[in-house]
Amino acid sequence: MASIEVKVPSPGESISEVRIAQWLVADGDVVGKDQVIAEIDSDKATLELSAEDGGKISLLAKADDTVNVGDVVAKIDTSVKPAAKEEKKAEAPKKAAPVQEKEEQKSAAPVAAPAPKEAVAAVHATPVAKAVMAEKGISGDQVKGTGPNGRISKSDVEAYLAGGLAAPAMMNGWGGGRNSTRTKMSTLRKKVGERLVSVKNETAMLTTFNEVDMSAVMAVRNQYKDKFKEKYGVGLGFMSFFTKAVTEALRLFPNVNAQLDGENIVNFDYADIGIAVSSPKGLMVPVVRNAEQMSLAQIESAIKDLAVKARDGKLSLADMSGGTFTITNGGVFGSMLSTPIINPPQSAILGMHNIVERPVAVKGQVVVRPVMYVALSYDHRIIDGKESVSFLFKVKEMLEDPAKLVLGGKDPGAVLAGL
Repeated sequence: MASIEVKVPSPGESISEVRIAQWLVADGDVVGKDQVIAEIDSDKATLELSAEDGGKISLLAKADDTVNVGDVVAKIDTSVKPAAKEEKKAEAPKKAAPVQEKEEQKSAAPVAAPAPKEAVAAVHATPVAKAVMAEKGISGDQVKGTGPNGRISKSDVEAYLAGGLAAPAMMNGWGGGRNSTRTKMSTLRKKVGERLVSVKNETAMLTTFNEVDMSAVMAVRNQYKDKFKEKYGVGLGFMSFFTKAVTEALRLFPNVNAQLDGENIVNFDYADIGIAVSSPKGLMVPVVRNAEQMSLAQIESAIKDLAVKARDGKLSLADMSGGTFTITNGGVFGSMLSTPIINPPQSAILGMHNIVERPVAVKGQVVVRPVMYVALSYDHRIIDGKESVSFLFKVKEMLEDPAKLVLGGKDPGAVLAGL
């Protein structure tokens, strides 16, 4: 019997162990070459494990097990031809009638019954999506997955729910019951938690606040967004304006872009900006390299590419490593004001918030303007109060007068947008 061993790959330097988040195949399944068979969680990213050859697979480790890099977690009997898997696919039509019957029964019932945990566990979906499906009583054949290899994500489940699932079924768990569930924390979330606690304990973190009148930026955006989208193929968002303003302010206040290394201060002549994005695995911070050299269009394209990779679980360690400064936008979730936590080993982070129309005084008159509160958390060991306040004021100043972001030009807005 010819067989090959499936070993745990190294996710990166300094990582010696990982957790098997989930097996995407069952013991004894016949898999094809390069088929994704498992998801592996490390303290930095989630990776996919693929079969090096086709054959019958034997699983040597369980889901949720912690294993060392290089451990053999499965074996594939290559003497079994992957073509045998087609027989299982041929049986699918025979099961179509019971499924249809089950759908008819479900549509007639006022409340959807919770899906069996065993059935949900076998679905090709992310852990978060599985948890929601089990809670709402949704089976795997009801939701179309848009992720890699048809994997169902949380957004897919939410889209299905928004599409008309019976309202009583959506209330499962909130109808007066006293049930609870216990889920093991992912390796990534554990590591993030450890890092955030260490920041609070080991840095002299302070936060300074300001407010930005977004009228000028919104006017530029509204005037040029259609031409911008037509020319560059990406939308003109607020994040690119903030990134551009930040890189200019970092040039003027280099310590905000620096890091501590023991007793040394490390300064950088470039700005690698981390952009916090939400993903099915939680908050991720991919990095836009050399953002100080980019135009708004280049920044928007880079952010879009990274956000898509985060949504699909395709972010690599290289995408998230490094970074000299971070921007996080809680405003997309409705946050009015918050104190962001520094992303170590960086020394500062800028928090954006929602835009709300507020009465403000302009030349002695009270007017209504779209205002955003901004927050800069910084490490006081390396950044003085004067630097932090001046940095944030410079960001505010450039956003309130976008002409300050460009040099010359009859129409600074058009120059800034690259049109």
